[in-house]
Amino acid sequence: MTGDASPSRAGTPRRRLADVAIARSGDKGNRATLSVIALDPADYALLERWLTPERVAAVYRGVVQGAVTRYPLPHLAAVHFVMDAALGGGVTRSLALDAHGKTLSSAVLSLPLPAEGPPAP
Repeated sequence: MTGDASPSRAGTPRRRLADVAIARSGDKGNRATLSVIALDPADYALLERWLTPERVAAVYRGVVQGAVTRYPLPHLAAVHFVMDAALGGGVTRSLALDAHGKTLSSAVLSLPLPAEGPPAP
């Protein structure tokens, strides 16, 4: 799992996904579920445009062995992901420390957000 808290080109700290959203994760058999919910509905467009299945799969490379499917939920200002083959066979078969996948949400929140134009003067 990966994250980046490096400064932007202007030297100011980059905003992270955690600055605009919360996340919850869990399990459904050998599938992990992940919901990312905008703190302000005005930020939903950013989530919907930027938080792609490919980006989420890259965060969980090495954990998720299957497909990542995204479900936009505009009425909730959220995006929901289902990640197949993500829990080592499921709760009753996995030797993983977090077989339920409850801690997976913290990794996605560390993602740096894209720059949104020039920095303020």
